[in-house]
Amino acid sequence: MPLTAEMRRSIDQIRDYLFGGGYPDPVSNAEQLSFLFFFYLLETIDDENAMRAKTLNEPYTSMFSGDWPLRNALNASLPSAREGVLTATVLQTGTSVIPRSRFRWSAWATDLTGDALVHFVRDEVFPFFSEIGAAGAHDFMRGARLGISEPTVLSQVVRLVDGLGLADADSDTKGDLFEHVLRQIRQAGELGQFRTPRHIIRRIVEMVDPTIGETIYDPAAGTAGFLVAAYNHIRLAHSSPDAILEAEADGKLLRRGLGDKLTAEELAVLQNKTFYGNDVDPKMVRLATMNLTLRGLANVRILQRNVLTSALDDAKKAELDLPPEGFHVVLANPPFSGRVDKDRIIDDVRVGTTSSTELLFLKYMMDSLRAEGRAAVVVPEGVLFGSTTAHKELRRQLVENNQVDAVLSLPGGVFQPYSGVKTSVLFFRKCGNTEHVLFLHVEDDGYAPDANHDRPIEADDLPRLAQAYAQRETSLARWEAREPEVEWGEKWWFADAATLRANDFNLSAARYRPLTEAQAEHRNPRELVDEVIALELEFAKEMENLRILLTEREEE
Repeated sequence: MPLTAEMRRSIDQIRDYLFGGGYPDPVSNAEQLSFLFFFYLLETIDDENAMRAKTLNEPYTSMFSGDWPLRNALNASLPSAREGVLTATVLQTGTSVIPRSRFRWSAWATDLTGDALVHFVRDEVFPFFSEIGAAGAHDFMRGARLGISEPTVLSQVVRLVDGLGLADADSDTKGDLFEHVLRQIRQAGELGQFRTPRHIIRRIVEMVDPTIGETIYDPAAGTAGFLVAAYNHIRLAHSSPDAILEAEADGKLLRRGLGDKLTAEELAVLQNKTFYGNDVDPKMVRLATMNLTLRGLANVRILQRNVLTSALDDAKKAELDLPPEGFHVVLANPPFSGRVDKDRIIDDVRVGTTSSTELLFLKYMMDSLRAEGRAAVVVPEGVLFGSTTAHKELRRQLVENNQVDAVLSLPGGVFQPYSGVKTSVLFFRKCGNTEHVLFLHVEDDGYAPDANHDRPIEADDLPRLAQAYAQRETSLARWEAREPEVEWGEKWWFADAATLRANDFNLSAARYRPLTEAQAEHRNPRELVDEVIALELEFAKEMENLRILLTEREEE
């Protein structure tokens, strides 16, 4: 069952109810919806497990069996739309209990309204499912609480969630539905993290081409966009022609595979031993967990962890079932503009005296790869040309200790409406050193370069540039056979290691672009504006670094 217009309208209605009811924070609202989805789906999962156990003639105890001691005595008598007043049982110890079966979504979501619904969900439902979550593979409900206290708003939201029919939807539909929820998040996080456009994520994953049996890691997972895209990419690669469907996403059609050619063993590996992630924000951890769970990846554990301030020893990695030798693939869009207290930065990720998260994260990801592993990392443009000692040293390490395959230069505004910051994507492998870097220049990415960046257009450089990347050896041979005095008409070009070294390992695509005098005079004004903005942002950042340094010296 594909995601329907009615489902989208229901999510939009939920958003409107929450916003109009005094709940304007889209991240918190998405988190609250993830809790309600969790409550809804656990009943279905429990019923499926019970049916499976019956078929196999195995014992099974439902999570809804037995009694629950009430947390709030006010919930001892609840007005039920179906059964009148529901009363609790008082044990000889004086404890009031109710049957755990009342925590089935079907028992309370359509039966309680108003203040009774708020009290029951806040005081009983959340503690009940927190207890279940604590016993699971990942504690999805740790620290969770009801954030919707207005009775009418909660009643309407629960009614609309119930009407979505999640129990009848397949994993792709449920995932698409939650993705529609996540699209409402339109602001940056405190550390400068942004929701990465999904078409950019899909193209990056296609270029890296992760395969079954590889471990895939996002150390700044956010809502798990990269991990979901990698999962879909692998399923598509293992689908027969009849099991490949077309689905609409962000106004464009994409191919989606059912993965029917995956063996049972391969599917188990994909679901349990492939995807790994962290995020420092507990809300993002919950959103990522729900995004993965809805897509059939309930056993993927997203850790709440700041990788820049905490290290894991071999024993802890073994306890968490993390690959000790590093990961085959790292995919990430780490925070752009945050800073970490220098005293908290672990030695493994230090680069000089910098505390800039974008530099520290890049160092961490370089070290997280196993031998021959490969990475694709979104970085702000300043990382590629910044003139501080830390910038230069990190780029030197990147070029001389790794194989930098390509730099995909994205147009400014790709991250609208969150930010207009100019970004690029670094593609590199942990093997040998760099001989040539392919620079891929994107002018149009398939969406209008306006304030929202969500209106589809025909112009799209990404498919052709992805092809040039996939055929790098052929592209390099063509580049080296060119006539230097003849105008170069492609939106890709190369620079060799000697040229990079002579330019302080500058990795900005514009630095090496082959332009004739005529081309230079007629450059796209948007490109010039993007470059000026990137320079100004980097200058402002370096001035801020200088201010911090002077302040620290004054305090000594």
